[in-house]
Amino acid sequence: MMRRPPTGMHSSRMCDPGIGGNIVTANRFRKLALELPEAEESAHMDHPDFRVRGKIFATLGYPDGGWGMVKLTPQQQRVFVHEQPDVFQPVKGGWGVKGATNVCLKAATDAALQPALEAAWQNVAPKKLLNDAGASK
Repeated sequence: MMRRPPTGMHSSRMCDPGIGGNIVTANRFRKLALELPEAEESAHMDHPDFRVRGKIFATLGYPDGGWGMVKLTPQQQRVFVHEQPDVFQPVKGGWGVKGATNVCLKAATDAALQPALEAAWQNVAPKKLLNDAGASK
């Protein structure tokens, strides 16, 4: 019987290529993140991050170059992980419990990644910007 890892922990599952669609590269992740209103690229702990008005909503390169991360709520994380477990996995430890979610780039497609990036952006964007952008939290 296979035991599930504790909440907020990575499984030992490898990051396998997705089936169908265009797989996401680091450059594609970057392009999709930077298309969001007022998104800017910066760096944090030696890897690229994506911010809206100074608040991080996504990163690239952690735990290694084959992964990205989106800053979801725990509820959003449960939905994304449940619907696409080969693409989305909770980050290890406390950050994962709070909703930080790893994205396996070679298993991801634009159709899988875009809604996660948009949710992460909405989670940290100021209310005025959300209203200006026509988004709702």
